[in-house]
Order: sequence, then structure tokens, then C-alpha cells
Amino acid sequence: MDAGQVSRRARLGIAFRLCVFVLKPILTLTTKRTWTGVDQLRTHSGIVVAANHLSWVDPLIVSHILWNNDRPPRFLAKDSLFDTPVVGWILRNANQIPVFRGTHDAATAVGAAVAAARAGECVVVYPEGTITKDPNLWPGPAKSGAARIALTADCPLIPMAQWGSQNIMAPYRKKLKLLPPKKIEIRFGAPVDLKDLRGLPITADVLEQATDRLMAAIGDLLTDIRAEQVLDQAAPTEEK
Repeated sequence: MDAGQVSRRARLGIAFRLCVFVLKPILTLTTKRTWTGVDQLRTHSGIVVAANHLSWVDPLIVSHILWNNDRPPRFLAKDSLFDTPVVGWILRNANQIPVFRGTHDAATAVGAAVAAARAGECVVVYPEGTITKDPNLWPGPAKSGAARIALTADCPLIPMAQWGSQNIMAPYRKKLKLLPPKKIEIRFGAPVDLKDLRGLPITADVLEQATDRLMAAIGDLLTDIRAEQVLDQAAPTEEK
């Protein structure tokens, strides 16, 4: 951050700060982190970060790296959650983004996310819309929301692959396994190349092309992470 530049975290409400105060020390102690490509978060103003989804703890894992790089995340959440006790207050005070499902216009449903990206915020989207159901934990079919937000806001669409959160909480399970500390690897790629699609009418075909490119980028990043971990596990240990 340049001298004199105000941290993005300075604008956050008490709920966000309370969550950081409670959860960051826990994550720091219970994870062993490898974060690469974080420079992609610092070279743009408003961005959309799109990640694969492995576990219900993913938002905490993603928030950890984004917070440490002064990109406090704005997640999309079902609008009904904003009306629930405690959770609703946290979401509203932390300035998270309600998604109003059931609207006739998909662009309206993500309007707040587009406004946030245009305002220089970091919007986080899980393109799959849910935790992967693939038995080998590869990304499943994707929805077009991330591409729609990035194209409408005319901002970078940054792919992110993560691996390891499933060892803290397995997919669709509620049992935490915090110890021993789990290895978490996160890798950001260069923004998805959408130059030929920007300025075009946002049709189903345009969204499909953009989403296919995004998921290919996430898949490539995840393939590299998993291949490197397999090689590390197969490497012989030196005798002492």
C-alpha cells in the first residue's frame, strides 16, 4: 500500500472486525498456509474473485488471505439470511451482499455486487453455487453469476483455486478437525481474458464463454496445486 493511502479495512463495521478478532488467531494457529499469486489482488481496484468450493469453512479460509492483503471480501449471500437473528446483523454490519433470488432479471439479482465492484471492492463468488459434489473434489458445473458481475462492472475476473479446507471440515459435514494444523494452499491466477467479450450485449452465449474460461482457469490452478502435493508426498525423505 502506498504511503498515505487509507487501508480498505479502515471502512469496515464492528461486526467484520469482531469476526476477524475472534477467527483470525484460530485460523493462524490451526492452518499451515501457502499463498501464491496474491499480487493479482493488489494491481486492480474493483475485482471479482471466483473460487472453487470444497467446504463450509471456505469463506473463513478465503477471508483470511483477502484480509491479510487488504482486500476485505464482500460475499454474496441469500437475502433471507439477512433477516435472521445475529447472523443477519453480522452480515448487514459487515456490508455483505444480499442476493434476491426469484427475480425475473438476473442482472438485478446481482446489482449490489456490480455496484460494489464498480466502487473498488473485492466481490467473492463461488461459481458452482454450492460445495462440489464431485467425489474427487474437482469443481462441478458453474453458474454464470461471476462472469455477469465482472462483465457488467467491467472489472477483472480473478480465478482462485484452494485446496485443504476439506481436511478441516469435509464436504457436507459439520464436524471440525482443527488439529493437527491442516495444510491450506491458495493460488490466484491472472485475470481471465475477456477482452473480446467486453462491450458486447451480455447474452447467454457471452456468459457461457466467459464462464467456461473462468472454470478452465480455476481447474488449471487446482490441477497444479494437487499435482505438486502428490509429488511432495511421493518425494523420498532424507535419512538423518
